[in-house]
Amino acid sequence: MTAETGHVMSTDTRSVDERNADVPRNYDVVVVGGGPAGLSAALTLSRARRSVLVVDAGEPRNARASGVHNYLGREGTPPAELLALGRAEVAGYGGEAVTGTVTVVERLDGDAADGRPRFGVTLADGRAVRARRLLVATGLVDELPDVPGLAERWGRDVLHCPYCHGWEVRDQPVGVLATSEFAVHQALMWRQWTRDVILFRHTGPALTEQQAEQLAARGVAVVDGEVAGLEVTDDRLTGVRLRSGEVIARRAVVVASRPATGPEPFASLAALGLRPTEARMGDLVLGERVEAGPTGATSVAGVWVAGNVAEVRAQVASSVASGVMTAAALNADLIAEDTELAVEAHRYERLFSEQAWSERHRAHAAEHADSDDPNPVLVAAAADLPPGTVLDAGAGTGADACWLAGQGWKVTAVDLSKSALERAEGRATRLGHDITWVHADLAAQPAPGSYDLVTAHYLCLPPAQRRPLFAHLAAAVAPGGTLLLVGHALVPNAPSPNPYPPAHGDSDSDSDSDDGHGHGHASDGHAGHGDGDRHSGASEPRLAEVAWDAADVAASLGPGWTVESAETRPRAGAPGHHGASHDSILRARRT
Repeated sequence: MTAETGHVMSTDTRSVDERNADVPRNYDVVVVGGGPAGLSAALTLSRARRSVLVVDAGEPRNARASGVHNYLGREGTPPAELLALGRAEVAGYGGEAVTGTVTVVERLDGDAADGRPRFGVTLADGRAVRARRLLVATGLVDELPDVPGLAERWGRDVLHCPYCHGWEVRDQPVGVLATSEFAVHQALMWRQWTRDVILFRHTGPALTEQQAEQLAARGVAVVDGEVAGLEVTDDRLTGVRLRSGEVIARRAVVVASRPATGPEPFASLAALGLRPTEARMGDLVLGERVEAGPTGATSVAGVWVAGNVAEVRAQVASSVASGVMTAAALNADLIAEDTELAVEAHRYERLFSEQAWSERHRAHAAEHADSDDPNPVLVAAAADLPPGTVLDAGAGTGADACWLAGQGWKVTAVDLSKSALERAEGRATRLGHDITWVHADLAAQPAPGSYDLVTAHYLCLPPAQRRPLFAHLAAAVAPGGTLLLVGHALVPNAPSPNPYPPAHGDSDSDSDSDDGHGHGHASDGHAGHGDGDRHSGASEPRLAEVAWDAADVAASLGPGWTVESAETRPRAGAPGHHGASHDSILRARRT
């Protein structure tokens, strides 16, 4: 008999800092876009004691504007100065901001096996981080009409929003460039700031009789013909040049830009199912946006949006407000998840930890004699297998391990409970078997070595721990070897008693005794799911949280396996009211 612990010596000689450099840092939230909405959200989240990273490309939509407006207390502040102040405020509460472009966003399925969203975020320079939530606040890119000179004057005297720029050109001659029916709306709007407004028909649709009457009533002149370019003198707009060659004096030109989301990070977000949609005002398409609920939550779990990317008409102040509201809702979402995780950890410690299982084994040892009978499914499965090396995972007090040793197998038996292993060692000594006993948690670490047969029976664990456990067991099967898993099945409309089946061969069929087959047996058959065990003081798991489906586990094996059996069958013998009524059984061979 050999006793081992489940610790593996690392052969990595690099320093901790060097190893950590290879591991992407985890954040509660990665904010993509460091404009007013993104920084406002980051500030709110940082003050909520969340770990936050802001990634910003340094290309704000309003970079060319001389100042922001309609923002109480910050009226006229240059955009660059406002963003610098915002970054400093975020940093003051522990938030981080970096300059860069997000090129890849991917869902980390391995980290999100429990259904909770987790994301990998990669920047153009190769930096990579991870996040529990993603907040997209990239703003929009203004696509301008194809007229020479517009792009160069954009944000200075080529304008789009009267609330942003109207005061600065009040009472000056303004031209409105028509490229859609929206131009009439713009001309009538801008008439509030100046009496001298001309609508250049350009490529816009013909005016309806009603539109023509409205423009005439407000004193807005209409000029036919396409616009060929702008006239600029001493770096100031002085006129609009028609294709006819005529130049009409104007000090500002209003256009209808088409706000678009831009390529990044939406190229990779599309793979997650998040795609921009048309932003409309009635029947008129204004540009693109990402659909979201009132709090900024999108249809993709874990992805939120704020600012112009969600509302094309949002100004600086409303984008800031959007960031605050979305951050508050996002933080509430994280609080709910934190609570779920805490409850799961609390239940795990109370129900599934080494201490909990050891208490059950000690309580059982005080009242029951061990049965040496093996699990009948194991006996049937091993009948056609030549003896070789075998891993008995969750060996409990060793009935299966000792039976396998008696059949000529070289047995390595692993269990989480030291109390169980002590009893198993005593059993093996009594029966004269040489078995290697390993104290380890195979849900947290790989199995030691590879084997011709890997078997586990009634390992009761919740999904978050059961998935890595089964993966580790599958990885321990040698080529040509067999994986045999037996556990509790949850069958609709079937009885749902205590999840632990009665001991095989126990003379008392109404007693759930630990016969040595792993952690599948309660110390008292009268304890219901979640009820306190009157002997050990421990509560028992619910059947719903420890049951699994053989077909689902078979599907998770991937290529390189031949599934010989994946079924749900009634438990051997008549199911008692103290035991689960059905078993999940998976037998697969590694090819």
